[in-house]
Amino acid sequence: QVQLVESGGGLVQAGGSLRLSCTTSGVTFSRCNMGWFRQAPGKEREFLAGLSRGGGTSQYAEAVKGRFTISRDNAKNTVYLQMNSLKPEDTAIYYCAADVSTISVVYTTSNGYDYWGQGTQVTVSS
Repeated sequence: QVQLVESGGGLVQAGGSLRLSCTTSGVTFSRCNMGWFRQAPGKEREFLAGLSRGGGTSQYAEAVKGRFTISRDNAKNTVYLQMNSLKPEDTAIYYCAADVSTISVVYTTSNGYDYWGQGTQVTVSS
């Protein structure tokens, strides 16, 4: 059974930082392309960042480029999202996702991913 478990969310003031973690099990993590998404109330889920299985390719949404950094530790089966200079509009539920396709690629849409975590709440106060 594949599981993705996010952690690290919480309440932070504007301008602050958080680091989200997503630990996987039941899947060969080193073969997964990984992504982070978020969904705010009343809005669609949006892509934030993605990292290919080997770590050689990354992509970021314009809204977070320069502020968020995705990384991975294959020894720990974990992908991270370092979030700096947080803004109130970053408030949302944050999800990690795994793509187990046979190629090294970063998908920027939800339908490119096979497995999802349960999400972690991030709230940024002004």
